[in-house]
Amino acid sequence: MPLKEEIQAARKRVVTDGYEMSLGELINLYRNDELKIDPVFQRLFRWDDERKTRFIESILLGIPFPPIFVYQDQNGIWELIDGLQRLSTVFQLTGDLKGERAEEIGPLILNGTQFLPSLDGKRWAESAEGADDGIGQVLQIEIKRARLRVEILKSDSDVAAKFELFQRLNTGGAALTEQEVRNSIAVSVNRPFYDWLIARANEAAFVTTTDQTETALESQAGVELALRFFAFRSVIYRPGLDVHEYLDQALLHMATNANYNMTQEADVFTRTFQFLNDALGDRAFKRWNGNAFSGKFLMSVFEVLATGVSKNVDALEQMDPQVRSDFVVNAAKGLWANPVFSANSGAGVRGTTRLSRLLPLAERLLNPNPV
Repeated sequence: MPLKEEIQAARKRVVTDGYEMSLGELINLYRNDELKIDPVFQRLFRWDDERKTRFIESILLGIPFPPIFVYQDQNGIWELIDGLQRLSTVFQLTGDLKGERAEEIGPLILNGTQFLPSLDGKRWAESAEGADDGIGQVLQIEIKRARLRVEILKSDSDVAAKFELFQRLNTGGAALTEQEVRNSIAVSVNRPFYDWLIARANEAAFVTTTDQTETALESQAGVELALRFFAFRSVIYRPGLDVHEYLDQALLHMATNANYNMTQEADVFTRTFQFLNDALGDRAFKRWNGNAFSGKFLMSVFEVLATGVSKNVDALEQMDPQVRSDFVVNAAKGLWANPVFSANSGAGVRGTTRLSRLLPLAERLLNPNPV
């Protein structure tokens, strides 16, 4: 298809509108649940008080700031796609922020700035009678009358358009990981699928075998690993495709596929990681040095072992538990003598190359009944 036709076809997938609104109007929409911030999105509100103060200062000084993006559902309700940090800062300041995150962070108390040093210690309203720590009615009105543009993605748009818009707006900065972006859009595409994926990532055997640090858990690394597991089983990897683009596409495919059998896949997941946990525990995805499994979690080992066990889970189920564990341990050790694995599992190997060469090995290497 010629480039011009591709552009025209892609534009038809996105139906948009937009106009300016005051912050006061947006506050009222949020209060009335006509503008929603999903709790999963809300947990990504990470600005510190300094950045929040600088944003409030920008409003007071009349400095322009970028538009926010929302998705309008069939009932006319707006779901926030981009603008979380800015709107949440305003809602926290005015005392309107909802949910557990609001209880966790409490009221916003501003810092002094170079231009407005008297902001130090100020809040929306006085903390007590005569405290003189509120910004006052005049500034409250100025903030509520400040205007910003709202870009609206209509419900007539292709479902993938919301995913793509959120991704493009939120992967440019350091605030969100790739998986946090995927988690957030999965919520709005198919909330039950998101909940199901999170539940799998929290299964005890999976958490143990992947040996996740607190930092990894916080950045949703475990959820990405669970997604990889299901993606490798259900969506063929096309050699050369960026790994994160592949995971984006796989997530959307599974979350929007009415025939995707979550019950069956959850059963395979549970058995896979239970077998791996029985055999190796927290050493499952680490390097074999000839004497012991040690070091950090290795993605290449995870991709081969977890996929391979899952592809053979019924055959492994038929084995005596101790025999099965010995087989899995020996397969994990044997990886390091496999020339294809050795050539494609090092730090210098691109993810696209690694996947295209290692995934085809997985089922064969973990097959207890090779032909």
